[in-house]
Amino acid sequence: MATLSQWVGGSRPRTLPSAIAPVAIGAGLAARLDSFMFNRVVLALIVALALQIGVNFSNDYSDGIKGTDEVRIGPVRLVGQKLAEPNHVKVAAFLCYFVAMAAGFGLVLMTSQWWLMLVGIACVAAAWFYTGGQRPYGYIGLGEVFVFIFFGLVPVIGTVYVQTLSVSGADVVAACAIGLIICTLLIVNNLRDIPTDTQAGKHTLAVRLGDRGTRILYLVFIALAFALTMVLAALTTWWLLFGLLSFIFAIKPVRIVISGAVGPMLIIPLKQSGLLILIYGLSCAALLAWA
Repeated sequence: MATLSQWVGGSRPRTLPSAIAPVAIGAGLAARLDSFMFNRVVLALIVALALQIGVNFSNDYSDGIKGTDEVRIGPVRLVGQKLAEPNHVKVAAFLCYFVAMAAGFGLVLMTSQWWLMLVGIACVAAAWFYTGGQRPYGYIGLGEVFVFIFFGLVPVIGTVYVQTLSVSGADVVAACAIGLIICTLLIVNNLRDIPTDTQAGKHTLAVRLGDRGTRILYLVFIALAFALTMVLAALTTWWLLFGLLSFIFAIKPVRIVISGAVGPMLIIPLKQSGLLILIYGLSCAALLAWA
C-alpha cells in the first residue's frame, strides 16, 4: 500500500506550475481590463490543478497497466512500481476530474454560459485519453498538440473569458506563448524516455522525431515563446518586456538539452523547465495587472 508521500509523488507536484501559470496569465489579462474577479479565478485555478493532477494519475494508471512504466527514470510510478492498486489510482484520477467538473460548473452558474460545460467535458476526455483507452493519442505523437491546446489555449482564454465574457487577440497570443513553454516540459520528459518508449511501442513525438530532432524542437519552442512575448508586449503594455527576464531560467536547461544529455541528466532541465513556466506565468501576470 502506497504511503502518503508516495501518493504525493505520484501526483507529480513538479508539473503543477503548468496549471498555475496559464490561470495567472488569464487573471493578469483580465485585471488589465479592470475585470479581475477573485472568486472566478480561484475556481479556474481549482479546475486547472484538479485536471493536472487527474491526468498525472491517469497516465500512471494507463501506462502502468500497459507495462510501459516498468523501467523509468524520474518521479514515482504508483502502478508501474506496484506501490498502489491500479484501481485505486484510477479512482484517484476520476475524483480529481469530479473536483474539476464541480468547480467548472460553478463557473458556468456564475457566467450563465452553459456551453462551457462542453469545454469541461472535452478537457476531461483529453486528460483520460492521453494514455487511456484503446488508441491513446499520446502513443501516436499527438501529446504536444493536446498539451498546447488544453494547458495553454484553454486555461488562459477560459480564465479571461469567465471574467470578461470576451476574448481578444492579445489573449490568444498570451495563451500560445505559455502553451509553447508548457510543451517544453513534455518534450524533455519524452526526450528522456525515447529508449524505453521505443521499446514499449509508445510512439511519442520524440520517438518519431528522434533524439536530435527533439532537442531542436525544444529550442524552437523556447525561441517562439520569447518572440510571442514581444508580440504580446506590443499588443498590451511594454512593461511586459520585463517578463523576458524570466527566460534567464531557460539558459541552463537549453544548454543541457542541446549538449546531448541523456537519462538522469535530463531531470535537471525538467525541473528548470517547470521553474521557467512558473516564473514566466507569475511575472507576466503581475506586469499585465500592473499595466
